[in-house]
Amino acid sequence: MDIKKVLTEAVSEAVQKAIQAGTLKEGKMVPLVFTVPPQKAFGDFATNFALQAARNFHCPPRVIADAVVKYLDCSAVEKMEVAGPGFLNFYLKSDWLYEGLARILEKGESYGNLPKKAGEKIQIEFVSANPTGPLHVGHGRGAAVGSSLANLMLAAGYDVTREYLINDAGNQMHNLALSVNARYLELFGKEVSFPENGYHGEDIIVTARRIKEKYGDKFLHMEETERLSAFQTLAKDEKLAALREDLEAFNCKFDVWFSEQSLHDAGKIKEAVDTLQKKDYVYEKGGALWFRSTKFGDDKDRVVIRDNGVSTYFAADIAYHQNKFQRGFDRIINLWGADHHGYITRVKAAMEALGYDPSHLEILILQMVSLYRNGELVKMSKRTGKAVTLNELIEEVGTDAARYFFIMRSMDSQLDFDLTLATEHSNDNPVYYVQYAHARICSILKQMEEEHIALDPHCDLSVLGEPVEIDLIKKLGDYEDLVETAAAERAPHKIAHYVYELAGIFHSFYNQCRVLGVDPKLQQARLALIMATRHTLRHGLMILGVSAPDHM
Repeated sequence: MDIKKVLTEAVSEAVQKAIQAGTLKEGKMVPLVFTVPPQKAFGDFATNFALQAARNFHCPPRVIADAVVKYLDCSAVEKMEVAGPGFLNFYLKSDWLYEGLARILEKGESYGNLPKKAGEKIQIEFVSANPTGPLHVGHGRGAAVGSSLANLMLAAGYDVTREYLINDAGNQMHNLALSVNARYLELFGKEVSFPENGYHGEDIIVTARRIKEKYGDKFLHMEETERLSAFQTLAKDEKLAALREDLEAFNCKFDVWFSEQSLHDAGKIKEAVDTLQKKDYVYEKGGALWFRSTKFGDDKDRVVIRDNGVSTYFAADIAYHQNKFQRGFDRIINLWGADHHGYITRVKAAMEALGYDPSHLEILILQMVSLYRNGELVKMSKRTGKAVTLNELIEEVGTDAARYFFIMRSMDSQLDFDLTLATEHSNDNPVYYVQYAHARICSILKQMEEEHIALDPHCDLSVLGEPVEIDLIKKLGDYEDLVETAAAERAPHKIAHYVYELAGIFHSFYNQCRVLGVDPKLQQARLALIMATRHTLRHGLMILGVSAPDHM
């Protein structure tokens, strides 16, 4: 039973009855929002509906609240109270709790998966790091948040495609080839000057060594242009394969890997610019072509084709986003780093100029990550002296802790990642705390299996009456509503908060209530309760891309 839906319908009907009886004047209904009060004394649910509706119904909130109390007819409600200026507090009968718990048990592992939504095809693009080197911790946050957001929206019933843009065109790829070329020649004792904008990472040396091991001095005898072309392809393929492997190991899956170079090869960038020019949104100045982005709220116009005839990165982004809409996506969600904040307006402007609804392009900004160890800021990798890579982070804290810590803060807030805490096997470590709850449940279930105790799916749940049992049932009942809300708000951190809070209530239950060895009816009901808790914890951890261990 979706209790919030039941209460919404009941309050709406009560308002209509009050209008028909002349207690209230005709007025436009406002959305009903139900929240769980901070204190149990204020009931199971509360709403400020009467305060929000006062203007529409041209009367004081208390009058509206009193009318709802008078005319409400809902079998789930034990009693109602009007508090303060017009808050409505609902005290529910215990039956709805047990019905909800029974429904969770019936749904089993699928509890948390909402019905498929008809309509929008949604694409989420995230990470999209240049294939020129290893992923760093900033990419790690994007990978964790992006993949968990996709998992969340899929669970909420959305039609979602996960995409990685391979930035395999432009100067960065040429600089990659120059860097590998220099390191390759050095391996043969050649004196070379390292390219000014080259990549200095240890991984470039490793790539050059692999090329030498496989091909020997084959490339020494080539013209430099031919050698650079070969090195660009070999290095890109190697870096991309490493990216795929690292992301897969980080529980980060993509449905589509889209090549930027394919847009250049198919003439799509010129096509997009030509379309804008025909609409009179592109003009020539100083030999370059400029997009009139100021017509759409940007602070200045932007170059799309340089005076040397070469397209800009912005032009490629215009063509790429146009391509997304052309592929049939109704809504596009991009996760970008904080350094791209100023880029949002111009990309939305270009989409609007091309005739697309800019509100269908959502840009979510991920704030920076700072690493701390023993209270000290960690700026560089101990291994290379450069930025800390995602692999180094995983080696130190593990995939589960890395993902949970990346996700547990709202993506638009700065993240201080405590490496010391992430490695602790204690209740202070939030991911350990959640996983330990799941492991405890599995331990009980294993003992139950060893004692040949089977769960009766039709057991009497009404014997669950301890306050902590009621709290646990209520928390379990909140989950699907949270999945819906968190998906709509693009807020996977709310799932991290939820499983932590659920684990806390379960730990309290575990310490206060024996499961095995009590009255058989109570034992069955408590087994049912922990089974429902296990289903819910596993589903929440699945969304986060974090494992649910059977033992710890």
